[in-house]
Amino acid sequence: MTDGKAGDQAQCIGVAEAINIPFQIRTVQPGPLFAWAMPYGPIDPRERPSAAQSPLSPPYPDLAIGSGRRAIPYLRHVKKASGGRTFTVCLKDPRTGTGAADLIWVPQHDPLRGPNVLTSPTAPHRFSQELLASLKAKPYPDIDRLSEPRIAVLVGGDSRHHTFTDADSTRFQEALEALANGSDAHLMITTSRRSPKRLSETLAEFAAANGHYFWNGTGENPLAPMLAKADAIVVTADSTNMIGEAASTGKPIHVFHPTGGHAKIDRFLGTLNQLGVIHPFPGPLKTTTYEPQDPTPMIAYAIRKAMIDHQGATRTTTR
Repeated sequence: MTDGKAGDQAQCIGVAEAINIPFQIRTVQPGPLFAWAMPYGPIDPRERPSAAQSPLSPPYPDLAIGSGRRAIPYLRHVKKASGGRTFTVCLKDPRTGTGAADLIWVPQHDPLRGPNVLTSPTAPHRFSQELLASLKAKPYPDIDRLSEPRIAVLVGGDSRHHTFTDADSTRFQEALEALANGSDAHLMITTSRRSPKRLSETLAEFAAANGHYFWNGTGENPLAPMLAKADAIVVTADSTNMIGEAASTGKPIHVFHPTGGHAKIDRFLGTLNQLGVIHPFPGPLKTTTYEPQDPTPMIAYAIRKAMIDHQGATRTTTR
């Protein structure tokens, strides 16, 4: 359960896939007043199980995974409505303490700790080692035509804590041009919905004129095969999710900082810097590798184990 944000949904799906059980995606869409009160307030009455378009319709699941503050009241509701049977998991700090769910995962740079709290340097995702290996062997003509070294370029955009000014966009574009020319590398570029239009257009023109690859947003996002086939990665600092996904590869990551920042993001990047995962961009192209960062299997294992204990306790209580 999420409010539809791509990053939150990807975390939940990645964990569900790692547990290897059937799952459904439920999107919560509370009205403005109820959204403002979350994670502390109640669910929107329009989304209660009796409502026509409710995301909470029974039968209630054995496991409910939520990510993002708007999912927290819905996890609480499902827990209560199921008579405590549903095991609840919250990915990211719920902001309401350790009682928000049966099991909670937070990144190491968040302060929340407790007996039911898991931590790791990066977030869960869908890019397992098995998936990356299979995609590396699978043909992708648009990517395979590029000679090595290939560099994946993951472009975010404006966020709560970062802004791409015109000067940032120019600096980023010029740094990419210098990297491609200086290392004789070919770029695989993907932008996001948050990317400034001017920057996206400029990068598309640059790619077309210089034999690089630019994903124009049509068809399936090629992020996964780009990561699988990249020799190095450039990513913008506005998205910890993108950086964490890139860190699943074990390949050197070069981080570009647009205007802005936040203490939590700085702590996150500081941890990855200590692990030898990230390097500054602009800067020289690195070839050093590191242990791939993928907490998803660990989180999935912890959920399975905790659910067994929970089901045993539930049966004992209901006898």
